[in-house]
Amino acid sequence: MKDPRVIFAGTPEFALASLSALVEAGIRPVAVLTQPDRPAGRGKRMTASPVKQFAEEQGIPVMQPATLRDEGVVAELEALKPDVMIVAAYGLILPQNVLDIPAEGCINVHASLLPRWRGAAPVQAAILAGDETSGVCLMSMTAGLDCGPVFVAESLAIADGETAGELHDRLARLGGELLVAKLGGILQRKFIAVPQDESAATYAGKIQKQDARLDWSLSAGDLERRIRAYNPVPGAFFFINESLRVKCWRAVCIADLAATPGMVVASGPDGIDVACGSGGLRLLELQLPGKRRIQAREFANQLDLVGRELS
Repeated sequence: MKDPRVIFAGTPEFALASLSALVEAGIRPVAVLTQPDRPAGRGKRMTASPVKQFAEEQGIPVMQPATLRDEGVVAELEALKPDVMIVAAYGLILPQNVLDIPAEGCINVHASLLPRWRGAAPVQAAILAGDETSGVCLMSMTAGLDCGPVFVAESLAIADGETAGELHDRLARLGGELLVAKLGGILQRKFIAVPQDESAATYAGKIQKQDARLDWSLSAGDLERRIRAYNPVPGAFFFINESLRVKCWRAVCIADLAATPGMVVASGPDGIDVACGSGGLRLLELQLPGKRRIQAREFANQLDLVGRELS
């Protein structure tokens, strides 16, 4: 199919990587769907999504419906007569009457190796679980949550110490590359979409801020993965004296420390050592409220924690 009529639906940076890859490859969507502008930053100013900003720069028409269940919105989409709709981290559910609009259906760019980690936070879930690999799938969309058959998938290894932000960026680039490389073949029906194995499905639920609080009764390995999974959002944290909230951005596991979980055993130029349920954790990069991130050795010079129990 030459010059397919594409509608692109996406909102954050992950989606932007796929949209920009399409445009760079000469595939200009006839319209872009993205979430309505939201308040952002300390001033809570209304801010356009990364996808909207890019689309407007490129002169691509933008639609920002609050819901896709509005008959007027459905009629607008039908009038565009799309061959395909490409969806990447859009954030709104596509009802069946919208899924049925494109002649060749809807394709989702999903940041996991389905059926593992369906849902809202697959990147964080992979790190939390200690997965060795992640990847991107191009999936034929159905009414269910990330359960449609998969056209093609490509994996990559999760690096030691890799944060969710770093993995996200690599997966976003991979998603754009895979989309451009395989879209033509999908539309020419050179790929057969393979149904997912429902017995192997796992779900990555939406992350809440409280999920990022460090529980020192857990193993050091578990806590280290949490710190990486919640970097940069929402940021793993703990409390000093049950009132001073501190974010932890980097840490490494060390040998077991014979102390109560949460007890700071040592502090020095290499970091701050905290006992855990099993093993110990060396904190490397910390941040106080309203302050910049600093190395733990600098933090230790400002505040002596040895002998204190973190919560």
